[in-house]
Amino acid sequence: MLAFALVFYGNGAGVIETVVNYPSWHIIGAGEFPAYHRFIGPRVIAFLVAPAVAGTLFTLLLLRFRPAGLPAWSIWTAVLLQVVVWVSTVTIQVPMQLQLGAHGYSAAVVDRLIETSWWLRRVPYAACAVLFVWMGARVTAPRAGD
Repeated sequence: MLAFALVFYGNGAGVIETVVNYPSWHIIGAGEFPAYHRFIGPRVIAFLVAPAVAGTLFTLLLLRFRPAGLPAWSIWTAVLLQVVVWVSTVTIQVPMQLQLGAHGYSAAVVDRLIETSWWLRRVPYAACAVLFVWMGARVTAPRAGD
């Protein structure tokens, strides 16, 4: 249940980040942007990154403590989708965030951040959430003899 809840929380928080927060950076003045970026960073870590890390850890725990009726491939697929998100985050988005933190606002960097966030984080994480719905349905479905 915790993995399910955290994956869905992470999806919602990530969509808000990609759809609401990042695009608003285009209307923050270049002079104010560094202070805003410093302000928002720790909050994103606490309220988006930390729960997403916990979601991945709980998903990994499902490999060891797999509920009856849940095929191993489904958990491995969920892990793989989350790995895509983390590899993208560490290799693409974090360097862009560091660049914005060091050099200030850049429309091109923000646009690339939005684009890569959609395709390399939101899409695989949404697919993971859909898979979790399917897994949740499998786990909670009545079984013969129940």
